[in-house]
Amino acid sequence: MKEIMTLFGMRIKELRKNKGLSQEEVAEKVNISSKYLSRIEMGQHFPSIDTLVNLADVLKVELKDFFEFAHETDDPKELKRIMDGILQEADRDKLKLLVKVARAMVR
Repeated sequence: MKEIMTLFGMRIKELRKNKGLSQEEVAEKVNISSKYLSRIEMGQHFPSIDTLVNLADVLKVELKDFFEFAHETDDPKELKRIMDGILQEADRDKLKLLVKVARAMVR
């Protein structure tokens, strides 16, 4: 769970920086302290759903965007689990394309 909180916090920080906003600016707009936002970004705290919604509004992203951090993990088991999920969702044409891309990458 700690790794997920850390990855989540890193993702919040990444999205904030991509918008060119400081912690103080975001915290003020979300109505939380900059210290609390810092703790979120360091993976020490997880925000309430209300704070998540407000963060998404301020950063102009969808809630799902906060959780797109799977590529940040180095754990091979986690990466395989993520890949299995992608494969399960893909239709026949997408599977064919994924195979071509994977083959090209490992050669």
